[in-house]
Amino acid sequence: MFKDNHLLKNLKIATKLNVLLTVIAVITVFLSGGVLSLILSHNAEGVVTDKALVLMETMSAVRNYTSTRVNPELASRLETDDQFLPQTVPAYSAREVFEYFREQGGYKDFFYKEATLNPTNLRDKADEFEAKIVEKFRNDKSLEQVSGFRSFNSGDIFYIASPLEVSKESCLRCHSTPDVAPKSLLTTYGRENGFNWKLHEIVGAQMILVPADAVFESAKKLQVSVTSILIVCLALAIILINFFLRFSVTTPLKKMAQLAQRISTGDLSKEFAHPYNDEMGMLAASLNRMKVSLDIAMSMLNSETE
Repeated sequence: MFKDNHLLKNLKIATKLNVLLTVIAVITVFLSGGVLSLILSHNAEGVVTDKALVLMETMSAVRNYTSTRVNPELASRLETDDQFLPQTVPAYSAREVFEYFREQGGYKDFFYKEATLNPTNLRDKADEFEAKIVEKFRNDKSLEQVSGFRSFNSGDIFYIASPLEVSKESCLRCHSTPDVAPKSLLTTYGRENGFNWKLHEIVGAQMILVPADAVFESAKKLQVSVTSILIVCLALAIILINFFLRFSVTTPLKKMAQLAQRISTGDLSKEFAHPYNDEMGMLAASLNRMKVSLDIAMSMLNSETE
């Protein structure tokens, strides 16, 4: 403690100020970096969420079009063809259209899944995490959207989900019971999965997934750029403050200290000069008055001794 105080006492004003400014600059960078990270991350998540919602609305429109326009046109072939026509399935159409979107530059990191508790195609089977989301929708019919992050070995994934409801009677043709299902569907997928659905039942969740790195990549780049600019600005500010300090404070003080040293040895021929009426000017004027008083006192003392 004593050594620290001794070291502090021996530091010059400019050095003390530079240490203080550096500490302030470091604290400013860290605090602003943290706040900026939160703001940019929130904004980035909002941008991705908006994109995901647009995609989800688009997929819902594709599902509706397939159900109302495509399926009726191909329904008769489901009974006569040996091979099931996946084009009649809204989920298939949505997935195919989404893959087209993924080929576009702005959506290459997005993924789409209709996580279903009891799907016809086991590829759409909800895992444990997704099943919990579906149960949330089933337990709270007013819940329209859920979003968040989930972790995989490969990294975190941002997801946004909305309930998938059996909204049309036509859906039950393939999903009520195996007895009324198209023969081609049973031939392709069997009689075990995708049945016993009910009208207006929530059977799954539409999910848009994006790797967390893709969500925050632009935010991180912007944060680095802004932080770099802030550091440069703070460095320039410190340089300017040092220049001002040297010009207005330290250099005049050094000159006054040197002149005071000469006065202490009896040389009263020089004046304390400072061109400005600031605090340094006031100090110079006070020192000049002190020099005059000292000169008078020394003259009186010399007269008395004579």
